[in-house]
Amino acid sequence: MQDRNWWLATALSGAILVAAGAFAAHGLSGLLSPKLLQTFETGVRYQAWHTLAMLGVLAWRSACPLAGQHRVLGLWMLGILLFSGSLYALALSGVSRLGIITPFGGVFMIAGWLALAWCVMRTQSSLSGRT
Repeated sequence: MQDRNWWLATALSGAILVAAGAFAAHGLSGLLSPKLLQTFETGVRYQAWHTLAMLGVLAWRSACPLAGQHRVLGLWMLGILLFSGSLYALALSGVSRLGIITPFGGVFMIAGWLALAWCVMRTQSSLSGRT
């Protein structure tokens, strides 16, 4: 299977985000302050969007494999780990200093979107002959 490790990482990210979302809704609502619960839920939301985006890139890659797609996937995965991971840790521990990590994760997520745009722009010329 092409990109087996990326499919596996994306599937695991999806499973983790569903578990984290359920944990936030059913386990944390009475334990965390509203602000910390919102912080946790922000991590879940960003992980969900980027996991879905990774599925899209993997599907695209199965039809049209391009070298830049791996860069996109890597940047988003690193972004998920740093952004969502730091928000989960901050919310569960209450250690606000962990918030210093979050913007780095956001930068990796943005870089992933920019890498996707670059990949699409580079592909446009090769796809124009296929239409």
